[in-house]
Amino acid sequence: MHNKKILYWISFLWLCTLPLYAQTPEINPQVPEDLYANLEFDMPRVAEPAFPDFTVNITDFGAVGDGQTLNTQAFAEAIAAAVEQGGGKVIVPAGVWLTGPITLKSNIHLHTEKGALVVFSDNFDLYPLIETSFEGLNTFRCLSPINGVGLENVAITGEGIFDGSGDAWRPVKKSKMTSGQWKKLLSSGGVLNEKGDIWYPTEEARRGAEQSAMNVPEELNTLEEHRKIKDFLRPVMVSIVKSKKVLLDGPTFQNSPAWNIHPLMCEDVTLRNLTVKNPWYSQNGDGLDLESCKNVVIYNNSFDVGDDAICFKSGKNEDGRKRGIPTENVIVKNNVVYHGHGGFVVGSEMSGGVRNVKVSDCTFIGTDVGLRFKSTRGRGGVVENIYISDIDMMNIPTEPILFDLYYTGNSPVPEPEETHPDKEKLAAMMPPVTEETPQFRNITVKNIVCKGAGRALFLQGLPEMNLENVRLENITIEADKGGEVIDAKGIHMKNVEIKAADGPVLSFRNAKDVQVLNFDYQSEEQTVVKVEGLWSDNIRLDKASFDNVDQQIQVGKHVEKDAVKLN
Repeated sequence: MHNKKILYWISFLWLCTLPLYAQTPEINPQVPEDLYANLEFDMPRVAEPAFPDFTVNITDFGAVGDGQTLNTQAFAEAIAAAVEQGGGKVIVPAGVWLTGPITLKSNIHLHTEKGALVVFSDNFDLYPLIETSFEGLNTFRCLSPINGVGLENVAITGEGIFDGSGDAWRPVKKSKMTSGQWKKLLSSGGVLNEKGDIWYPTEEARRGAEQSAMNVPEELNTLEEHRKIKDFLRPVMVSIVKSKKVLLDGPTFQNSPAWNIHPLMCEDVTLRNLTVKNPWYSQNGDGLDLESCKNVVIYNNSFDVGDDAICFKSGKNEDGRKRGIPTENVIVKNNVVYHGHGGFVVGSEMSGGVRNVKVSDCTFIGTDVGLRFKSTRGRGGVVENIYISDIDMMNIPTEPILFDLYYTGNSPVPEPEETHPDKEKLAAMMPPVTEETPQFRNITVKNIVCKGAGRALFLQGLPEMNLENVRLENITIEADKGGEVIDAKGIHMKNVEIKAADGPVLSFRNAKDVQVLNFDYQSEEQTVVKVEGLWSDNIRLDKASFDNVDQQIQVGKHVEKDAVKLN
Protein backbone atom coordinates (compact mmCIF):
# COMPACT_ATOMS: atom_id res chain seq x y z
CA MET A 1 0.00 0.00 0.00
CA HIS A 2 2.80 2.35 0.89
CA ASN A 3 4.48 1.69 -2.50
CA LYS A 4 1.21 2.38 -4.36
CA LYS A 5 0.94 5.81 -2.72
CA ILE A 6 4.49 6.65 -3.73
CA LEU A 7 3.78 5.63 -7.33
CA TYR A 8 0.58 7.68 -7.29
CA TRP A 9 2.35 10.86 -6.21
CA ILE A 10 5.21 10.32 -8.68
CA SER A 11 2.66 9.97 -11.50
CA PHE A 12 0.76 13.04 -10.31
CA LEU A 13 3.89 15.19 -10.18
CA TRP A 14 4.96 13.98 -13.62
CA LEU A 15 1.60 14.93 -15.12
CA CYS A 16 1.86 18.38 -13.55
CA THR A 17 5.17 18.98 -15.27
CA LEU A 18 3.97 18.07 -18.76
CA PRO A 19 3.00 21.67 -19.69
CA LEU A 20 6.50 22.76 -18.74
CA TYR A 21 8.12 20.13 -20.95
CA ALA A 22 5.88 21.21 -23.83
CA GLN A 23 7.59 24.61 -23.89
CA THR A 24 11.22 23.45 -23.59
CA PRO A 25 13.60 22.77 -26.46
CA GLU A 26 13.54 19.28 -27.92
CA ILE A 27 17.09 19.86 -29.10
CA ASN A 28 20.03 18.74 -27.03
CA PRO A 29 22.14 21.89 -26.60
CA GLN A 30 25.41 19.94 -26.89
CA VAL A 31 27.33 23.05 -25.85
CA PRO A 32 30.94 22.17 -24.98
CA GLU A 33 31.85 23.15 -21.44
CA ASP A 34 34.85 25.17 -22.62
CA LEU A 35 33.11 27.03 -25.45
CA TYR A 36 32.88 30.26 -23.48
CA ALA A 37 35.99 29.69 -21.35
CA ASN A 38 38.76 32.31 -21.23
CA LEU A 39 37.07 34.73 -23.60
CA GLU A 40 39.05 37.92 -24.15
CA PHE A 41 35.88 40.01 -24.44
CA ASP A 42 32.47 40.20 -22.77
CA MET A 43 29.85 38.10 -24.51
CA PRO A 44 26.54 36.69 -23.30
CA ARG A 45 25.72 33.03 -23.80
CA VAL A 46 23.90 32.58 -27.08
CA ALA A 47 20.19 31.93 -26.56
CA GLU A 48 18.82 28.91 -28.43
CA PRO A 49 15.28 28.55 -29.76
CA ALA A 50 12.51 26.64 -27.94
CA PHE A 51 9.42 25.20 -29.59
CA PRO A 52 5.91 24.10 -28.59
CA ASP A 53 5.28 20.37 -28.38
CA PHE A 54 3.54 20.01 -31.73
CA THR A 55 4.67 17.89 -34.69
CA VAL A 56 3.58 17.48 -38.30
CA ASN A 57 5.03 15.47 -41.15
CA ILE A 58 5.21 16.82 -44.71
CA THR A 59 3.67 13.55 -45.92
CA ASP A 60 0.51 14.50 -44.02
CA PHE A 61 0.09 17.24 -46.60
CA GLY A 62 0.61 15.16 -49.72
CA ALA A 63 4.41 15.26 -50.04
CA VAL A 64 5.83 12.47 -52.19
CA GLY A 65 9.50 11.52 -51.84
CA ASP A 66 10.05 10.18 -55.34
CA GLY A 67 12.43 12.90 -56.55
CA GLN A 68 9.94 13.87 -59.28
CA THR A 69 6.88 15.27 -57.54
CA LEU A 70 7.18 18.96 -56.72
CA ASN A 71 6.48 19.35 -53.00
CA THR A 72 6.58 23.13 -52.60
CA GLN A 73 2.95 23.32 -51.53
CA ALA A 74 3.29 20.44 -49.09
CA PHE A 75 6.20 22.15 -47.31
CA ALA A 76 4.26 25.42 -47.15
CA GLU A 77 1.10 23.77 -45.79
CA ALA A 78 3.01 21.78 -43.17
CA ILE A 79 4.73 24.94 -41.93
CA ALA A 80 1.41 26.83 -41.95
CA ALA A 81 -0.23 24.06 -39.91
CA ALA A 82 2.49 24.31 -37.27
CA VAL A 83 2.21 28.11 -37.22
CA GLU A 84 -1.54 27.82 -36.54
CA GLN A 85 -0.67 25.85 -33.38
CA GLY A 86 1.85 28.44 -32.26
CA GLY A 87 4.77 26.61 -33.86
CA GLY A 88 6.41 23.21 -33.60
CA LYS A 89 8.36 20.59 -35.49
CA VAL A 90 7.97 19.91 -39.22
CA ILE A 91 9.43 16.50 -40.06
CA VAL A 92 11.02 15.63 -43.38
CA PRO A 93 11.31 11.81 -43.46
CA ALA A 94 13.62 9.66 -45.55
CA GLY A 95 13.11 10.12 -49.28
CA VAL A 96 14.04 12.42 -52.15
CA TRP A 97 11.94 15.54 -51.82
CA LEU A 98 11.91 17.82 -54.86
CA THR A 99 10.71 21.31 -53.98
CA GLY A 100 10.78 24.99 -54.76
CA PRO A 101 11.69 27.59 -52.13
CA ILE A 102 10.94 26.85 -48.46
CA THR A 103 9.94 29.95 -46.51
CA LEU A 104 10.50 29.54 -42.78
CA LYS A 105 8.33 31.13 -40.10
CA SER A 106 8.82 32.00 -36.45
CA ASN A 107 8.68 29.08 -33.99
CA ILE A 108 9.28 26.52 -36.73
CA HIS A 109 11.70 23.63 -36.26
CA LEU A 110 12.37 21.96 -39.61
CA HIS A 111 13.77 18.51 -38.83
CA THR A 112 15.25 16.18 -41.45
CA GLU A 113 15.42 12.51 -40.60
CA LYS A 114 18.26 10.25 -41.69
CA GLY A 115 17.92 9.47 -45.40
CA ALA A 116 16.06 12.70 -46.20
CA LEU A 117 17.36 14.46 -49.31
CA VAL A 118 15.72 17.80 -50.10
CA VAL A 119 16.50 18.81 -53.68
CA PHE A 120 15.62 22.31 -54.80
CA SER A 121 14.20 22.52 -58.29
CA ASP A 122 16.33 23.88 -61.12
CA ASN A 123 13.28 25.64 -62.57
CA PHE A 124 14.34 29.29 -62.28
CA ASP A 125 10.71 30.43 -62.58
CA LEU A 126 10.08 29.20 -59.02
CA TYR A 127 12.49 31.79 -57.61
CA PRO A 128 11.11 35.33 -58.05
CA LEU A 129 13.27 38.43 -57.71
CA ILE A 130 13.19 40.12 -54.31
CA GLU A 131 14.89 43.07 -52.68
CA THR A 132 17.77 41.85 -50.57
CA SER A 133 21.50 42.27 -49.94
CA PHE A 134 24.27 40.39 -51.69
CA GLU A 135 28.01 40.92 -51.37
CA GLY A 136 27.23 43.72 -48.95
CA LEU A 137 25.15 45.79 -51.37
CA ASN A 138 21.42 46.51 -51.48
CA THR A 139 20.16 44.89 -54.64
CA PHE A 140 17.66 42.49 -56.23
CA ARG A 141 18.27 38.76 -56.19
CA CYS A 142 16.34 35.55 -56.80
CA LEU A 143 14.51 34.23 -53.74
CA SER A 144 16.68 31.81 -51.77
CA PRO A 145 15.77 28.11 -51.66
CA ILE A 146 15.62 28.36 -47.85
CA ASN A 147 14.56 31.81 -46.69
CA GLY A 148 13.12 33.76 -43.79
CA VAL A 149 12.94 37.39 -42.69
CA GLY A 150 12.14 38.83 -39.27
CA LEU A 151 11.88 35.49 -37.50
CA GLU A 152 12.28 34.42 -33.90
CA ASN A 153 12.86 30.85 -32.74
CA VAL A 154 13.74 28.96 -35.91
CA ALA A 155 15.79 25.80 -36.43
CA ILE A 156 16.89 23.38 -39.12
CA THR A 157 18.16 20.11 -37.64
CA GLY A 158 18.66 16.42 -38.29
CA GLU A 159 20.77 14.18 -40.48
CA GLY A 160 19.27 15.10 -43.84
CA ILE A 161 20.77 16.80 -46.89
CA PHE A 162 19.73 20.01 -48.62
CA ASP A 163 20.92 20.26 -52.24
CA GLY A 164 20.57 23.63 -53.97
CA SER A 165 20.98 22.36 -57.57
CA GLY A 166 23.68 24.97 -57.93
CA ASP A 167 25.16 23.46 -61.09
CA ALA A 168 22.07 24.67 -62.93
CA TRP A 169 22.78 28.27 -61.88
CA ARG A 170 26.51 28.82 -61.69
CA PRO A 171 28.89 29.89 -64.47
CA VAL A 172 31.92 27.65 -64.87
CA LYS A 173 35.45 28.60 -65.91
CA LYS A 174 37.13 26.33 -68.43
CA SER A 175 40.38 26.53 -66.47
CA LYS A 176 38.72 24.75 -63.54
CA MET A 177 37.63 21.71 -65.58
CA THR A 178 39.35 18.77 -67.18
CA SER A 179 38.90 18.52 -70.94
CA GLY A 180 36.42 15.69 -70.46
CA GLN A 181 34.39 17.62 -67.92
CA TRP A 182 34.37 20.69 -70.15
CA LYS A 183 33.11 18.71 -73.16
CA LYS A 184 30.38 17.14 -71.06
CA LEU A 185 29.34 20.56 -69.75
CA LEU A 186 29.12 22.00 -73.29
CA SER A 187 27.00 19.08 -74.45
CA SER A 188 24.45 19.88 -71.72
CA GLY A 189 23.55 23.19 -73.37
CA GLY A 190 24.16 26.73 -72.19
CA VAL A 191 26.26 29.45 -73.85
CA LEU A 192 29.87 30.65 -73.78
CA ASN A 193 31.34 34.09 -73.38
CA GLU A 194 33.11 35.76 -76.29
CA LYS A 195 36.51 34.25 -75.36
CA GLY A 196 34.95 30.83 -75.05
CA ASP A 197 36.42 30.19 -71.62
CA ILE A 198 33.37 30.70 -69.38
CA TRP A 199 30.17 28.68 -69.62
CA TYR A 200 26.78 30.14 -68.63
CA PRO A 201 23.54 28.18 -68.19
CA THR A 202 21.51 30.65 -70.30
CA GLU A 203 21.96 33.65 -72.56
CA GLU A 204 20.27 35.77 -69.88
CA ALA A 205 22.93 34.72 -67.36
CA ARG A 206 25.71 35.55 -69.80
CA ARG A 207 24.23 38.96 -70.53
CA GLY A 208 24.04 39.70 -66.81
CA ALA A 209 27.72 38.85 -66.33
CA GLU A 210 28.67 41.27 -69.09
CA GLN A 211 26.76 44.08 -67.35
CA SER A 212 28.33 43.50 -63.94
CA ALA A 213 31.88 44.32 -62.90
CA MET A 214 31.52 41.83 -60.05
CA ASN A 215 28.41 39.87 -59.09
CA VAL A 216 26.11 42.81 -58.39
CA PRO A 217 25.01 44.94 -61.38
CA GLU A 218 25.41 48.32 -59.66
CA GLU A 219 24.35 50.33 -62.72
CA LEU A 220 20.89 48.76 -62.70
CA ASN A 221 18.29 50.34 -60.40
CA THR A 222 14.76 49.11 -61.06
CA LEU A 223 13.16 45.71 -60.69
CA GLU A 224 12.33 45.70 -64.40
CA GLU A 225 15.98 46.26 -65.31
CA HIS A 226 17.01 43.32 -63.14
CA ARG A 227 14.33 41.06 -64.63
CA LYS A 228 16.15 41.19 -67.95
CA ILE A 229 19.11 39.38 -66.40
CA LYS A 230 17.22 37.34 -63.80
CA ASP A 231 19.09 34.09 -64.49
CA PHE A 232 22.35 35.83 -63.57
CA LEU A 233 21.07 36.82 -60.13
CA ARG A 234 21.81 33.53 -58.39
CA PRO A 235 20.47 33.24 -54.84
CA VAL A 236 22.34 32.17 -51.74
CA MET A 237 20.92 28.83 -50.61
CA VAL A 238 20.07 29.64 -46.97
CA SER A 239 19.09 33.27 -46.33
CA ILE A 240 17.92 34.15 -42.83
CA VAL A 241 17.57 37.89 -42.29
CA LYS A 242 16.87 40.09 -39.25
CA SER A 243 16.05 37.10 -37.08
CA LYS A 244 16.68 36.05 -33.47
CA LYS A 245 17.45 32.68 -31.91
CA VAL A 246 18.47 30.81 -35.05
CA LEU A 247 19.81 27.25 -34.92
CA LEU A 248 21.27 25.07 -37.66
CA ASP A 249 22.33 21.73 -36.21
CA GLY A 250 23.23 18.56 -38.07
CA PRO A 251 22.26 18.67 -41.76
CA THR A 252 24.41 18.80 -44.86
CA PHE A 253 24.02 21.88 -47.05
CA GLN A 254 25.50 21.44 -50.50
CA ASN A 255 25.59 22.55 -54.12
CA SER A 256 24.34 26.10 -53.55
CA PRO A 257 23.64 28.48 -56.47
CA ALA A 258 25.84 31.18 -54.85
CA TRP A 259 26.85 31.38 -51.17
CA ASN A 260 25.71 28.45 -49.11
CA ILE A 261 24.62 29.79 -45.67
CA HIS A 262 24.05 33.52 -45.16
CA PRO A 263 22.74 34.80 -41.82
CA LEU A 264 22.25 38.56 -42.24
CA MET A 265 21.58 41.02 -39.39
CA CYS A 266 20.67 38.23 -36.95
CA GLU A 267 21.18 37.79 -33.20
CA ASP A 268 21.71 34.65 -31.15
CA VAL A 269 22.82 32.32 -33.92
CA THR A 270 24.07 28.75 -33.34
CA LEU A 271 25.70 26.81 -36.19
CA ARG A 272 26.97 23.37 -35.21
CA ASN A 273 27.52 19.83 -36.50
CA LEU A 274 27.02 20.96 -40.11
CA THR A 275 28.56 19.60 -43.27
CA VAL A 276 28.84 22.35 -45.88
CA LYS A 277 29.93 21.37 -49.38
CA ASN A 278 30.29 22.88 -52.81
CA PRO A 279 32.31 21.77 -55.84
CA TRP A 280 35.80 23.28 -55.73
CA TYR A 281 35.16 24.99 -59.07
CA SER A 282 31.95 26.70 -57.93
CA GLN A 283 31.98 30.45 -58.52
CA ASN A 284 31.05 32.33 -55.30
CA GLY A 285 30.56 28.95 -53.66
CA ASP A 286 31.25 30.23 -50.13
CA GLY A 287 30.43 27.98 -47.20
CA LEU A 288 29.27 30.41 -44.51
CA ASP A 289 28.97 34.19 -44.81
CA LEU A 290 28.07 35.65 -41.43
CA GLU A 291 27.09 39.26 -42.04
CA SER A 292 26.26 41.98 -39.50
CA CYS A 293 25.33 39.39 -36.87
CA LYS A 294 25.68 39.54 -33.09
CA ASN A 295 26.17 36.80 -30.48
CA VAL A 296 27.06 33.75 -32.57
CA VAL A 297 28.69 30.37 -31.97
CA ILE A 298 30.06 28.25 -34.82
CA TYR A 299 31.46 24.87 -33.80
CA ASN A 300 31.96 21.24 -34.80
CA ASN A 301 31.39 21.90 -38.51
CA SER A 302 33.06 20.66 -41.70
CA PHE A 303 33.55 22.77 -44.85
CA ASP A 304 34.68 21.78 -48.34
CA VAL A 305 33.74 24.55 -50.74
CA GLY A 306 34.59 26.55 -53.86
CA ASP A 307 35.29 29.93 -52.26
CA ASP A 308 35.81 31.26 -48.73
CA ALA A 309 34.76 28.73 -46.08
CA ILE A 310 34.01 30.62 -42.83
CA CYS A 311 33.70 34.27 -43.77
CA PHE A 312 32.67 37.33 -41.73
CA LYS A 313 31.21 40.40 -43.42
CA SER A 314 29.26 43.56 -42.53
CA GLY A 315 28.27 45.30 -45.75
CA LYS A 316 30.15 46.95 -48.58
CA ASN A 317 31.18 50.57 -49.03
CA GLU A 318 28.44 53.17 -48.55
CA ASP A 319 25.63 50.60 -48.19
CA GLY A 320 27.54 48.87 -45.41
CA ARG A 321 28.45 52.10 -43.64
CA LYS A 322 24.84 53.31 -43.76
CA ARG A 323 23.66 50.02 -42.29
CA GLY A 324 26.29 50.40 -39.59
CA ILE A 325 25.83 46.96 -38.05
CA PRO A 326 29.07 45.14 -37.21
CA THR A 327 29.58 41.43 -36.91
CA GLU A 328 30.46 41.04 -33.24
CA ASN A 329 30.67 38.61 -30.34
CA VAL A 330 31.43 35.42 -32.24
CA ILE A 331 33.08 32.15 -31.19
CA VAL A 332 34.46 29.80 -33.87
CA LYS A 333 35.73 26.48 -32.52
CA ASN A 334 36.48 22.91 -33.60
CA ASN A 335 35.88 23.32 -37.33
CA VAL A 336 37.60 21.56 -40.22
CA VAL A 337 38.06 23.18 -43.60
CA TYR A 338 39.22 21.26 -46.64
CA HIS A 339 39.16 23.09 -49.96
CA GLY A 340 38.29 26.78 -49.89
CA HIS A 341 39.79 30.12 -50.88
CA GLY A 342 40.22 30.86 -47.17
CA GLY A 343 39.78 28.84 -44.00
CA PHE A 344 38.75 31.71 -41.74
CA VAL A 345 38.14 35.00 -43.52
CA VAL A 346 37.23 38.58 -42.66
CA GLY A 347 36.14 40.81 -45.53
CA SER A 348 36.40 42.18 -47.97
CA GLU A 349 32.89 43.53 -47.34
CA MET A 350 33.46 44.74 -43.76
CA SER A 351 32.30 48.35 -43.96
CA GLY A 352 30.15 48.03 -40.83
CA GLY A 353 33.05 46.59 -38.83
CA VAL A 354 33.98 43.24 -37.28
CA ARG A 355 34.93 42.97 -33.61
CA ASN A 356 35.15 40.65 -30.64
CA VAL A 357 35.85 37.36 -32.39
CA LYS A 358 37.57 34.23 -31.06
CA VAL A 359 38.69 31.47 -33.42
CA SER A 360 40.33 28.35 -31.97
CA ASP A 361 41.01 24.65 -32.40
CA CYS A 362 40.42 24.52 -36.15
CA THR A 363 42.14 22.56 -38.92
CA PHE A 364 42.65 23.79 -42.49
CA ILE A 365 43.75 21.23 -45.08
CA GLY A 366 44.49 22.51 -48.56
CA THR A 367 42.71 25.85 -48.31
CA ASP A 368 44.17 28.43 -50.72
CA VAL A 369 44.79 30.74 -47.74
CA GLY A 370 44.56 29.86 -44.08
CA LEU A 371 43.67 32.99 -42.09
CA ARG A 372 42.57 35.60 -44.63
CA PHE A 373 41.89 39.25 -43.83
CA LYS A 374 41.05 41.43 -46.81
CA SER A 375 39.76 44.90 -47.60
CA THR A 376 40.55 47.86 -49.80
CA ARG A 377 40.18 51.62 -50.02
CA GLY A 378 36.55 52.68 -50.21
CA ARG A 379 35.29 50.14 -47.69
CA GLY A 380 35.77 52.01 -44.42
CA GLY A 381 34.94 50.05 -41.28
CA VAL A 382 37.07 48.81 -38.38
CA VAL A 383 38.16 45.21 -37.77
CA GLU A 384 39.45 44.84 -34.21
CA ASN A 385 39.73 42.61 -31.17
CA ILE A 386 40.24 39.36 -33.07
CA TYR A 387 41.79 36.45 -31.16
CA ILE A 388 42.96 33.38 -33.08
CA SER A 389 44.69 30.39 -31.51
CA ASP A 390 45.47 26.70 -31.92
CA ILE A 391 45.09 26.38 -35.67
CA ASP A 392 46.70 23.51 -37.58
CA MET A 393 47.21 23.82 -41.32
CA MET A 394 48.65 21.67 -44.07
CA ASN A 395 49.30 22.19 -47.79
CA ILE A 396 48.34 25.86 -48.04
CA PRO A 397 49.22 26.97 -51.62
CA THR A 398 49.66 30.65 -50.72
CA GLU A 399 49.81 32.08 -47.16
CA PRO A 400 48.70 30.56 -43.87
CA ILE A 401 48.41 34.13 -42.50
CA LEU A 402 47.35 36.94 -44.85
CA PHE A 403 46.37 40.56 -44.33
CA ASP A 404 45.72 42.31 -47.64
CA LEU A 405 44.39 45.86 -47.62
CA TYR A 406 44.70 46.05 -51.42
CA TYR A 407 42.18 43.35 -52.20
CA THR A 408 41.17 43.52 -55.91
CA GLY A 409 43.53 46.50 -56.28
CA ASN A 410 47.20 47.18 -56.83
CA SER A 411 49.59 47.88 -53.99
CA PRO A 412 52.15 50.65 -54.40
CA VAL A 413 55.13 49.82 -56.56
CA PRO A 414 58.19 49.90 -54.28
CA GLU A 415 60.71 52.61 -55.04
CA PRO A 416 63.94 51.17 -56.42
CA GLU A 417 66.70 51.32 -53.85
CA GLU A 418 69.13 52.83 -56.33
CA THR A 419 67.03 56.00 -56.68
CA HIS A 420 66.38 58.43 -53.88
CA PRO A 421 62.62 58.97 -53.40
CA ASP A 422 61.36 62.26 -52.08
CA LYS A 423 59.73 61.50 -48.74
CA GLU A 424 57.64 64.69 -48.65
CA LYS A 425 56.31 64.16 -52.16
CA LEU A 426 55.43 60.56 -51.36
CA ALA A 427 53.62 61.66 -48.20
CA ALA A 428 51.65 64.24 -50.18
CA MET A 429 50.54 61.54 -52.60
CA MET A 430 48.93 59.44 -49.87
CA PRO A 431 45.13 59.51 -49.92
CA PRO A 432 43.58 61.27 -46.93
CA VAL A 433 42.06 59.21 -44.12
CA THR A 434 38.26 59.37 -44.40
CA GLU A 435 35.23 57.25 -43.52
CA GLU A 436 36.17 55.18 -46.59
CA THR A 437 39.51 54.13 -45.08
CA PRO A 438 39.45 50.58 -43.65
CA GLN A 439 41.22 49.87 -40.37
CA PHE A 440 42.53 46.53 -39.08
CA ARG A 441 43.94 46.59 -35.55
CA ASN A 442 44.39 44.70 -32.28
CA ILE A 443 44.61 41.16 -33.63
CA THR A 444 46.32 38.22 -31.90
CA VAL A 445 47.35 35.05 -33.71
CA LYS A 446 49.06 32.36 -31.63
CA ASN A 447 49.75 28.64 -31.46
CA ILE A 448 49.79 28.09 -35.21
CA VAL A 449 51.36 25.18 -37.07
CA CYS A 450 51.52 25.06 -40.87
CA LYS A 451 53.14 22.21 -42.75
CA GLY A 452 53.70 23.40 -46.31
CA ALA A 453 52.83 26.85 -47.69
CA GLY A 454 53.73 29.07 -50.62
CA ARG A 455 54.71 32.10 -48.53
CA ALA A 456 55.05 32.07 -44.75
CA LEU A 457 52.95 35.17 -44.12
CA PHE A 458 51.94 38.45 -45.74
CA LEU A 459 50.88 41.47 -43.69
CA GLN A 460 50.09 44.57 -45.76
CA GLY A 461 48.30 47.66 -44.56
CA LEU A 462 47.80 50.99 -46.29
CA PRO A 463 50.37 53.81 -46.26
CA GLU A 464 47.75 56.19 -44.87
CA MET A 465 46.31 53.62 -42.42
CA ASN A 466 48.77 50.99 -41.34
CA LEU A 467 47.82 47.53 -40.18
CA GLU A 468 48.18 48.03 -36.43
CA ASN A 469 48.93 46.00 -33.31
CA VAL A 470 49.17 42.45 -34.62
CA ARG A 471 50.69 39.86 -32.29
CA LEU A 472 52.11 36.62 -33.68
CA GLU A 473 53.15 34.12 -30.99
CA ASN A 474 54.17 30.46 -30.92
CA ILE A 475 54.04 29.96 -34.67
CA THR A 476 55.79 27.33 -36.78
CA ILE A 477 55.55 27.58 -40.57
CA GLU A 478 57.23 25.62 -43.33
CA ALA A 479 56.99 27.49 -46.64
CA ASP A 480 58.64 27.98 -50.03
CA LYS A 481 59.20 31.69 -49.31
CA GLY A 482 59.60 33.81 -46.21
CA GLY A 483 57.16 36.35 -44.79
CA GLU A 484 56.60 40.03 -45.66
CA VAL A 485 55.36 42.94 -43.54
CA ILE A 486 54.43 46.16 -45.38
CA ASP A 487 52.88 49.41 -44.10
CA ALA A 488 52.30 48.04 -40.62
CA LYS A 489 53.03 49.23 -37.08
CA GLY A 490 53.00 47.63 -33.67
CA ILE A 491 53.84 44.16 -35.00
CA HIS A 492 54.97 41.84 -32.19
CA MET A 493 56.48 38.45 -33.01
CA LYS A 494 57.46 36.01 -30.28
CA ASN A 495 58.53 32.38 -30.61
CA VAL A 496 58.09 32.41 -34.38
CA GLU A 497 59.83 29.73 -36.44
CA ILE A 498 59.91 29.93 -40.23
CA LYS A 499 61.51 27.42 -42.55
CA ALA A 500 61.77 29.07 -45.94
CA ALA A 501 63.52 27.71 -49.02
CA ASP A 502 63.81 31.00 -50.95
CA GLY A 503 64.42 34.66 -50.19
CA PRO A 504 64.77 36.42 -46.85
CA VAL A 505 62.91 34.72 -44.04
CA LEU A 506 61.37 38.06 -43.01
CA SER A 507 61.09 41.24 -45.05
CA PHE A 508 59.91 44.59 -43.69
CA ARG A 509 58.95 47.62 -45.78
CA ASN A 510 57.70 50.80 -44.13
CA ALA A 511 57.17 48.94 -40.87
CA LYS A 512 57.23 50.73 -37.51
CA ASP A 513 57.40 49.69 -33.88
CA VAL A 514 58.21 46.08 -34.61
CA GLN A 515 59.55 43.61 -32.06
CA VAL A 516 60.85 40.15 -32.91
CA LEU A 517 61.73 37.92 -29.94
CA ASN A 518 63.11 34.39 -29.95
CA PHE A 519 63.03 34.10 -33.72
CA ASP A 520 64.02 30.72 -35.18
CA TYR A 521 64.53 30.00 -38.85
CA GLN A 522 65.95 27.76 -41.52
CA SER A 523 66.94 29.12 -44.90
CA GLU A 524 69.43 28.49 -47.65
CA GLU A 525 69.69 32.24 -48.23
CA GLN A 526 72.36 34.33 -46.51
CA THR A 527 69.96 37.20 -45.81
CA VAL A 528 67.55 36.30 -43.02
CA VAL A 529 65.93 39.70 -42.35
CA LYS A 530 65.57 42.49 -44.91
CA VAL A 531 64.42 46.02 -44.00
CA GLU A 532 63.46 48.63 -46.61
CA GLY A 533 61.33 51.75 -46.88
CA LEU A 534 61.62 55.39 -45.88
CA TRP A 535 59.08 54.97 -43.08
CA SER A 536 60.62 51.91 -41.47
CA ASP A 537 61.44 52.76 -37.85
CA ASN A 538 61.97 51.21 -34.43
CA ILE A 539 62.40 47.64 -35.62
CA ARG A 540 63.80 45.67 -32.70
CA LEU A 541 65.36 42.29 -33.33
CA ASP A 542 66.61 39.71 -30.85
CA LYS A 543 70.38 39.62 -31.31
CA ALA A 544 70.57 36.11 -29.91
CA SER A 545 68.56 34.87 -32.92
CA PHE A 546 71.43 35.59 -35.35
CA ASP A 547 74.87 34.03 -35.81
CA ASN A 548 76.24 36.73 -38.10
CA VAL A 549 74.35 40.01 -37.83
CA ASP A 550 76.24 41.82 -40.61
CA GLN A 551 75.45 39.15 -43.16
CA GLN A 552 72.05 38.01 -42.01
CA ILE A 553 70.38 41.42 -41.55
CA GLN A 554 70.18 43.59 -44.67
CA VAL A 555 69.10 47.22 -44.27
CA GLY A 556 68.23 49.32 -47.31
CA LYS A 557 70.21 52.50 -47.84
CA HIS A 558 67.13 54.73 -47.55
CA VAL A 559 66.13 53.34 -44.17
CA GLU A 560 66.68 55.94 -41.45
CA LYS A 561 69.79 55.52 -39.32
CA ASP A 562 69.19 53.52 -36.14
CA ALA A 563 65.78 52.38 -37.41
CA VAL A 564 66.85 48.79 -36.79
CA LYS A 565 67.88 47.94 -33.24
CA LEU A 566 69.36 44.75 -31.81
CA ASN A 567 68.38 43.83 -28.26
